[in-house]
Amino acid sequence: QVQLQESGPGLGKPSQTLSRTCTVSGGSITTNYYYWNWIRQPPGKGLEWVGAIRYSGSISYSPSLKSRPSSSTDTPQNQFTLRLASVTPADTAVYYCARSNALKTTSSVRDYNDWGQGTQVTVSS
Repeated sequence: QVQLQESGPGLGKPSQTLSRTCTVSGGSITTNYYYWNWIRQPPGKGLEWVGAIRYSGSISYSPSLKSRPSSSTDTPQNQFTLRLASVTPADTAVYYCARSNALKTTSSVRDYNDWGQGTQVTVSS
C-alpha cells in the first residue's frame, strides 16, 4: 500500500506563496499511471480537488485557482510539491495529498486509492 505524508508550513500571510510537499513511501512517484493529487477542505466546507501531477509531466489544476498553482516532483526524495501563489484567507484549509490511478478531478473520497493524513494550513495577516 502506498503511504503519503504531507509537510510544509502551517501558517502563511496573504499574498505569500504556500508550499506543501508530499513524501511517498511504498510506491514510486515515477510509476507512470499514478496521479499525485492535492485535495483540500476549508473549514466548514466539503472536499475540493486542487490539482494533480503525473511523473510524465502531465499537470491539471482546478480552474477556480486560475494561474496560482504550480507543481513539481523530486525523484530522489520520492516527493511531489504544490505551490500556491498569492494566497488569501480563502485558501485556509486542511490539505491532503492522495494517489489515484487515473486523472480524477472530483472530491469523492472513493476516487482516490491512498491518502495522506492531512495538514492544516492557515492564511492570516
